[in-house]
Amino acid sequence: MENAPFTLADLNAGFVVVVMLEAKAGEAEAVAEIQRKLIPPTLAEPGVKAFIPYRSPSNPSLFFIYELYADESAWAAHQETAHFKALIPDLVARLARRERIPFVPFMAL
Repeated sequence: MENAPFTLADLNAGFVVVVMLEAKAGEAEAVAEIQRKLIPPTLAEPGVKAFIPYRSPSNPSLFFIYELYADESAWAAHQETAHFKALIPDLVARLARRERIPFVPFMAL
């Protein structure tokens, strides 16, 4: 049996950013495709532990992204990457709402 890539303590250590996106009418598929393009280069970044987009099954225009970074500076570095700068302006133009909320652990596991 193969070990999981992270322990629960590993997943609790770092800097989390939760992103809520709501696509404008008629833009949901384009928003989904932009997120698909972001996954491989984002996961290749040295400070990224996880980058997991989700889509609401009851409202396909709603998206949730769980991002886990080694620390806050890794999140800042992510925002300076070529793929972020190339794709995010197009993503934002297709959104009715974008909310990014950072979190840090407050309990040791």
